Amino acid sequence: MKRKVINALICSSLIISSLCSCATETTDKTDASSVASSETTTSETAEATTDATTEATTVATTEETSAEPSVSYVDNSFVFTEENFPVLDGSTAMRPLGVGMASLLLGKSKEDADSYVPVFHWTDEAFYYLEDGSADVLIVAQPCQEVFDKLEEDGFEYEMEEIAMEGLVFLVNAGNPVDSLTIEEVQKIYTGEITNWSEVGGNDEEIKAFQRTETSGSQVMMHECVMGDLELMDAPTEMVPADMGGLIDAVASYDNSGNAIGYTVYYYANDMKMADGLKIISIEGVEPSVDTIGSGEYPFLNPYYCVIAHSAEEDSTARIIYNWLVSEDGQKLVGLEGYVPISAANN
Repeated sequence: MKRKVINALICSSLIISSLCSCATETTDKTDASSVASSETTTSETAEATTDATTEATTVATTEETSAEPSVSYVDNSFVFTEENFPVLDGSTAMRPLGVGMASLLLGKSKEDADSYVPVFHWTDEAFYYLEDGSADVLIVAQPCQEVFDKLEEDGFEYEMEEIAMEGLVFLVNAGNPVDSLTIEEVQKIYTGEITNWSEVGGNDEEIKAFQRTETSGSQVMMHECVMGDLELMDAPTEMVPADMGGLIDAVASYDNSGNAIGYTVYYYANDMKMADGLKIISIEGVEPSVDTIGSGEYPFLNPYYCVIAHSAEEDSTARIIYNWLVSEDGQKLVGLEGYVPISAANN
């Protein structure tokens, strides 16, 4: 597919501040470096494109930008504005990337850009918002098969492109002595064959295995990446929280004991909302991290996608962003926001 690259030249201090603003505790990931301001004029932009895109990953520590980004699209000059910025939607864990995109492309601070990115819906719902025109661009995990079937039945055509790689991680109470599980052990816990932590090297306590709703992206990952043809055991309603935040809180506080286990995506647990008193366990001795997810060493992996309607015009803001997210500059932003770029995962 032909890529159309957005060459963003910010003529003053470019802000991509705290990579995930809602996770202040992960300051080691959100430290920013400085970038010197450029005085490149509009007429010089085309000649400066190659050098400028190489430096597009630099990040400023100030909270303001003093100039709008100038964007080159094919033979025309294109600038994102508050009026033409597309409506974004997608998986909850991808909203920080949406805010980062708005910050960069609108030349605003993260705080100001937040108002231009609506609350992201669950993965499955987002596809239906794209279908009915309520959303222009999705940044999303893979939905359940029923969504694909429904869109096909409705005759709605769309385009999907991988933009990042994600890992499904398992959380237990920090006081649980179990630090690692095998793939088989995880599977047996969630089929109901293993019911006590002592069977996997832990305390003599009953395992309380939390799940997610069937329409969530992490539940789709659980089926696709972990269980395969195996069937998940039925879980009581109170052990199927409606959102990822609810699951993390539930695992942390269930019955004031350390016998609960649950799962979520790595980015959400590590960058967005890891509750106190929890830990992420290793699988087959491999700790989930940006490096092990990018290398493919961590076993439970699935991509994030950018999705647009097939009918999106070639010069529409939706298609411009769609093409840009898989370009070199777009992938740099994906990495700066704390995700694993698909370009790195494919290497």
